[in-house]
Amino acid sequence: MRDLLAVWGNTRLVVQVAVTAALYAAVLIPFKAIAVIIPGVTEVRPANAIPIVFSLLFGPAAAWGSAFGNLIGDMLGGTLTTGSPFGFVGNFLYGYIPYRAWGAHRLARREAGQSPLSGRGVVEYVLVGGLASVVCAVFVGWGAELVGLAPFKVLGPTIGLNNFLMAAVLGPPLLAALYPRVRKWGLLHWQVLHGEQRWPSLVGTMGVILCWVGSGAALVTGLGVAAEGAAGMAVVKAVAIPLAVVLAGVCML
Repeated sequence: MRDLLAVWGNTRLVVQVAVTAALYAAVLIPFKAIAVIIPGVTEVRPANAIPIVFSLLFGPAAAWGSAFGNLIGDMLGGTLTTGSPFGFVGNFLYGYIPYRAWGAHRLARREAGQSPLSGRGVVEYVLVGGLASVVCAVFVGWGAELVGLAPFKVLGPTIGLNNFLMAAVLGPPLLAALYPRVRKWGLLHWQVLHGEQRWPSLVGTMGVILCWVGSGAALVTGLGVAAEGAAGMAVVKAVAIPLAVVLAGVCML
């Protein structure tokens, strides 16, 4: 995870953090008033395509930008609550996992200069976007249940579906439009970091597997426990162990 610290020592990456955060917040805020799903908690979010796309463009800078952008959106959009710290971390993971999972599986054709969407790239995009969506959903849903903001059984599936649909529908055309330009300008994350990143095949693959298994188990366990009538700390405790598996997987990416 050295790449996350390397961001703050590179001026171009710091600018990418600011650009990601500003754009994410700017698209988030209007929909907080006009497309509410759960009042004060979440809404229809077309902006959710931005962390996935910018993750593949800017790498670790997009992770920080997504986290800060979501926080700014909460602050300026009137949805700053006790759940916002969990939203910060959840959106950080949402912007971090795609490029790390893509790299761990050697799905990016960096040397050949091909777009990530070339060949079977659309399927690969959907997979990493789906993984990031579920991880973000279970973490934010778990945090909301912990602080009593909203039940996991409602917020977890809502966030997961919201994230995935927006990223899957809006993300590919946005990525196709931006990727060649960002590459031409030399601003793709591997162009800026100049080899500072490591892409461990075996360890990274294990990390992806742990993220899939842990997030899936967290979602199923949380919904299962809630279906039996449990709530509050019972759900929090049930989700905590698979969520720990997810975080372990993230550290291996």
